[in-house]
Amino acid sequence: MLGLKLPQVAGSPLKVLCLGAHSDDIEIGCGGAILRLAQEIEQLEMTWIVFGASGEREREARESAALFLESVKCKKVMVKSFRDSFFPFEGAQIKSYFEELKAISPDLIFTHNRKDAHQDHCLLAEFTWNTFRNHLVLEYEIPKYDGDLGQPNLFLPLAQEVYERKVRYLMQAFGTQRSKQWFGEDTFKALMRLRGIECVSPSGYAEAFYCRKMVL
Repeated sequence: MLGLKLPQVAGSPLKVLCLGAHSDDIEIGCGGAILRLAQEIEQLEMTWIVFGASGEREREARESAALFLESVKCKKVMVKSFRDSFFPFEGAQIKSYFEELKAISPDLIFTHNRKDAHQDHCLLAEFTWNTFRNHLVLEYEIPKYDGDLGQPNLFLPLAQEVYERKVRYLMQAFGTQRSKQWFGEDTFKALMRLRGIECVSPSGYAEAFYCRKMVL
């Protein structure tokens, strides 16, 4: 299996844009990747955007972002209040906000999978590709009732300390979700274990992504 490294220009920060529909999506989908990037890349510029969170869910989103980005010096966290499960009906407003994001010009984007069965997730993925047409976009996966997991083609092995910290932060930050039957340590570890098997991760655990376009 061929291992690749993110290109970096000497003296310039790696600009990463994280997009999530709801307050725990980024953390579930690419929390391990964020923690690993924060460890390995000294000059990291992170923009973290949650599109639909209000009240207690907004508080959780901000507290979780603070945990995952604790060691990142240059970071910006934004939490919007688009209505949960109604993103397709608020598409014009969301699209307008995406147009504002062009000014960021990120090197790497984490977003939802275009084949995600949740309508909010799918819309954000489509708008990501509409807006950022010449960028490295990695689509993450979210386990759910719909059973929409596929066959990702890019894997990021995670050391034990990283994947355990990801799960610990998830359980610590999102108290409102812990009563849901799917939201648990076993769910998150099971998916990372499966992806770890598929990429022969030294620790046995990994996160996986869909990379639609890449130029070598």
